[in-house]
Amino acid sequence: MTITTVHTAGASRSNRSRMSHSLLWKTLVVGILVSSTVACSKETPEETESEAPVPVMVTAAMTGSIRGVVHATGVVNPAPDGELIVIAPESARIAEIPRAEGERVAKGDVLVRFDIPSLAAEVQRQAAEVQRAQAGVANARANQMRQRELFDRGIAARKDVEDADRAVADAEAAVGQAEASRSAAEAAAARATVRATFNGVIAKRFHNPGDLVEASASDPVLRVIDPRRLEVVASVPISESARIMIGAPAHLTPVPTGAPDTPLKVVSRPAQVEQGTATIPVRLAFASPTNLSAGLPVQVEIEAEQHNNVVLVASAAIVREGEETAVFIAKGDKAERRPVMIGIADDEHTEVRSGVKAGEMVIVEGQNGLPDGAAISVETGEKGGDEKGADDTKEDEDSKK
Repeated sequence: MTITTVHTAGASRSNRSRMSHSLLWKTLVVGILVSSTVACSKETPEETESEAPVPVMVTAAMTGSIRGVVHATGVVNPAPDGELIVIAPESARIAEIPRAEGERVAKGDVLVRFDIPSLAAEVQRQAAEVQRAQAGVANARANQMRQRELFDRGIAARKDVEDADRAVADAEAAVGQAEASRSAAEAAAARATVRATFNGVIAKRFHNPGDLVEASASDPVLRVIDPRRLEVVASVPISESARIMIGAPAHLTPVPTGAPDTPLKVVSRPAQVEQGTATIPVRLAFASPTNLSAGLPVQVEIEAEQHNNVVLVASAAIVREGEETAVFIAKGDKAERRPVMIGIADDEHTEVRSGVKAGEMVIVEGQNGLPDGAAISVETGEKGGDEKGADDTKEDEDSKK
């Protein structure tokens, strides 16, 4: 009896142990299933979000003509014949400057009077030389007449007459030389008074009466400009210089406030380029007088070459990634990324040399960050179309209910 009792108790303990192990495994299996269910429930929204179509706007690529544009910065300056820089003829003191900055002057008006005593003294000296030479001519002619009378009476030799004639010629030449020197001195003295060579405005006054000035371009006295003869000097990159042609039209962009949109024209470009420079100066003349101020910085667009019968897309469609350019094409409800080679561009369109055909629908809005093959929904951007689509959607929902 004792042995039977002991055996029965051992069996009961073994059965309880097996039941505990079974319950533990069942608990582990249930936990794994619950975790898998939770993980699957978290992944489902992500898959739904990745499949959501991206709204985009499209336009059709087309065939047409496009003209290239060269963008450059420039400065409004007076034309070469519309500017006068007053410089002293030599070291001098300013005696008079009648006009102030901003005042208008007429052709012939006095701009500056210089006090140069040496010039006045030179005029007097040359005038004295002329008088001396004229007196020499008078003496030579008197001697010439006397020698001819003596020769006629047979007293003087022919050689004496010839010498007298030669003396007269030399004296007259001396008079001519003295008069030329006097004219030069008077011209130099006249430079002490500077007059306006055209109708203009005093743009800058660098000195006042009483100042000592040097005869150097680095020490100007006045700057006079003609506001009716202005131009733009643009700095064009050397890489774009070959695209600039004489006579090419241009315009300011943007047009300064209060100024008319006056067209320009290229009138000159340098014949040679200085080494070490990155730009070349290009002069552009206004088609009509402008009210812009000299020295005003501006932006210009110069028309360049024109390409005809090429594929054009909206410039907004171009996607740049490093050195690569691409566009996205709407293929049904998918977006297809196309690498493209582009040409010239203007404010609205860009030439596509390869990668797109005319008539293909190019995405112009919503393409940034869009992956290749992404689901899209095309929007026309027309108000009527949007309202109609909203009504149709509402009717579908009602029918489902």
